[in-house]
Amino acid sequence: MNPTSYALANLFFKRLFIVFVFYQLIRIGFYFYNRSFFPDIDLQTYIGGVIFDLSAIGYINIIFGILHLIPGRFQQNKTFQKTLFMLFFGVNALFITLNFVDFEYFKFIGRRSSFSMITANGMHQEIVGLLQSYIIDYWEIPLMSVVFISLFWFCLKQIDYKENKSTFSFLGVLICVLSLSVLFVMGRGIGRKPIRIVDASMYGPVGNAALVLNTPFTVIKTVGKKETLEDLKYFNNKEANVIFNPIHSFQYDESNKKNVVLIILESFGNENIKRGQTPFFDSLIQKSLYFENGFANGKLSIDAVPSTISSIPNLMNTSYISSSYALNDVYALPHILNEAGYHTSFFHGAFNGSQNFDQYTNVAGFSEYYGKDQYIGPESFDGKWGVFDEDFLQFSVKKLNEFKSPFFSTIFTISSHPPFTIPEKYKNKFPKGTTEIHESIAYADYALAQFFKEAEKQAWFNNTLFILTADHTSSSGEEPEFKNNIGKFRIPILFYSPSDPSLQGVHTKNFQQIDILPSLIDYLQLSTKIVTYGKSYRSENDFVISYLDNIYNFVKGDFYLAFDGKKSLGLFNWKTDPLLQQNLIESNPSKLNELEKFVKAYIQSYNSRVRNNALTLKR
Repeated sequence: MNPTSYALANLFFKRLFIVFVFYQLIRIGFYFYNRSFFPDIDLQTYIGGVIFDLSAIGYINIIFGILHLIPGRFQQNKTFQKTLFMLFFGVNALFITLNFVDFEYFKFIGRRSSFSMITANGMHQEIVGLLQSYIIDYWEIPLMSVVFISLFWFCLKQIDYKENKSTFSFLGVLICVLSLSVLFVMGRGIGRKPIRIVDASMYGPVGNAALVLNTPFTVIKTVGKKETLEDLKYFNNKEANVIFNPIHSFQYDESNKKNVVLIILESFGNENIKRGQTPFFDSLIQKSLYFENGFANGKLSIDAVPSTISSIPNLMNTSYISSSYALNDVYALPHILNEAGYHTSFFHGAFNGSQNFDQYTNVAGFSEYYGKDQYIGPESFDGKWGVFDEDFLQFSVKKLNEFKSPFFSTIFTISSHPPFTIPEKYKNKFPKGTTEIHESIAYADYALAQFFKEAEKQAWFNNTLFILTADHTSSSGEEPEFKNNIGKFRIPILFYSPSDPSLQGVHTKNFQQIDILPSLIDYLQLSTKIVTYGKSYRSENDFVISYLDNIYNFVKGDFYLAFDGKKSLGLFNWKTDPLLQQNLIESNPSKLNELEKFVKAYIQSYNSRVRNNALTLKR
């Protein structure tokens, strides 16, 4: 055997083995850092992790395989070898570091990061401040990253390159081709199709996909890609419409034109209320129609706006606002209420352009947008996101006074978002709670109370319907039921009308953000015909849907179905089994068939209408 060809292959695969070992160590670290989210792991989870690690390593190192393995005299050049070593170390160190990003970020988004998330799509103005906060607030993660990269360097330096005279030979070429073939198989995976992000759901229990995947793989697979919804055909169109039809008609003799104020509260998931941090919100529950089984339709703030405003759930890995479908025609609440004679406005205390809200609210039909740039009031910049909640909510009340009734306004709060900054004057005023978000939740609740205190003085207050919803859950739920694919979406939603006693009590049916639009049309008694993927609070339907890590989470009544688009992964009674430990797929085939049939028709309709820009009806 050509000694140099063997030495080159030996050097390369030793280096590659060290990379592989570090991926395993980091996965172990990721698991222990987030172990409360993964109560059930098994051998399949580990096997899946190895497969995806090998794939990422294969993709990243194919060029280094070529540079290491092609025989020739240039391999004896010390400058070439030093440069190759530095490039190998630098590129692999960069991708190894990417894994550490999701140690903490996973808690907020519930999945591994994509390329658009890593590059902070829609948050360009905030990224520097947020990065600084991340490094300071979660200092242990950058520290771990530095330690691992230092160890990686040390281990690589232990492998000596042995100089050998080199000639271009057939055997050298064969070793190169065979080695590169191994890399190709690692990257592609063994199967008819190249390994995909969605394949992670095949390994281990439901909800373990993020543990199976690694961040380099998910970033590589999403670079430069606009997600395209698949044209699904579970049924013919007639059959699908019988099972689920998104077209709803509302007919009334006369309308009830109350003002409407929709308040979207940052990170006010069920895990953060009724725990002593939110006395005002808790008191509001007592005099409202409270949806105790409320659900978000996404895990990010950017998902909440189309869900609440347009009744469009986010059933893809890319947020709808960031997708290629963001400019689709929508018949959203602002359009509907504009036609009914309402003044419409949207308030968000962050930088204008943050998360593309200003762009989407324009598409949705809002007449006016108020962001940080439009804010008038005392100096109140939180240093990262925008205007502190108390001052921005007071600004919002003043603007509402300027609007002619009836008006529809949406107000999105920001202060209970990482890094959870509160005004200096309120430091140590609010209970710290048990997790890092709780103090900022308490401040946001106080700011909300001051908003209502001022609103109660206004002439329009008694003739106003207030709708309050969280945008999504946070990562702070300590109870295990908030860690699974049911708990990750549990949020409070309430309707409060000071002059309408009929909107009081507890609504026990499942209710979601996309139900707000049809419910509001029903309550205001507006005659119209719409496409909606939700249902009115007066409906007998009892379903909610969300999507996370390539799994459709479908809830109907007491049952939860995990469906990956092709097959059902789990069926659970989430009311009696909140930790989702007893899979009923085998024992309850009739319920499985019922839920699977409905969710297939629902997804087919959603994909078809979003793909074909058919979310509106001809008028």
